[in-house]
Amino acid sequence: MGLSYEGPALSANEAACVTEIPLKQVHRFIDAGLLGDAVKIREGVRTVPVTALVGLKLADATARILTLEGRRRLVWRLLDDPKAKSIGEEAVSVDVRPMKRDVQRGLAKLEAAKKMVVTDKDVLGGTPCFKGTRIAVHDIAEMLANGDGVPAVLAAYPALNDRQVAASAIFARAYPRRGRPRRDRAWRKAEPRVSKEIKLEKPVPAS
Repeated sequence: MGLSYEGPALSANEAACVTEIPLKQVHRFIDAGLLGDAVKIREGVRTVPVTALVGLKLADATARILTLEGRRRLVWRLLDDPKAKSIGEEAVSVDVRPMKRDVQRGLAKLEAAKKMVVTDKDVLGGTPCFKGTRIAVHDIAEMLANGDGVPAVLAAYPALNDRQVAASAIFARAYPRRGRPRRDRAWRKAEPRVSKEIKLEKPVPAS
């Protein structure tokens, strides 16, 4: 492929969040060359253009159907013709319209989550917090990861609403906490569950 991919680009974490593909799987697809030269390295970080996110979904959906080389050709055809409604390879035709809709929904959810969060150096040392509060977004995401339901989170943090609680998981997946882990909160009673980012989940074939 000799295409030029300009415009918005996402980190691998953001791409995993939007496409709902495990982070390790995203890196495996990149390592296998399934996105070709669409992937760039910026400041030491892999980036995936928004236009290639459907290619990730396609690579995941066809993992059990096509060989690696077949999947690579299929994804490259999509990247060459991003407006295509379906893509075919080796007698397999895939309708990519549902994948495009999923990506659009994922992008909208991430954007909505970002709008609820602010980073201010004068508030908890620049820790991402929900706007108008001193409540750290990652703390809420950790509560959910440890099994606390939304009602329990809202009871512990009445200043929040259910949309903010849901957004915390999205934001934390796209932007993992940096630096040293913070001390366990009083509400933590169990070991953290393994997140989806560090599982290699088996993809579901396209219907």
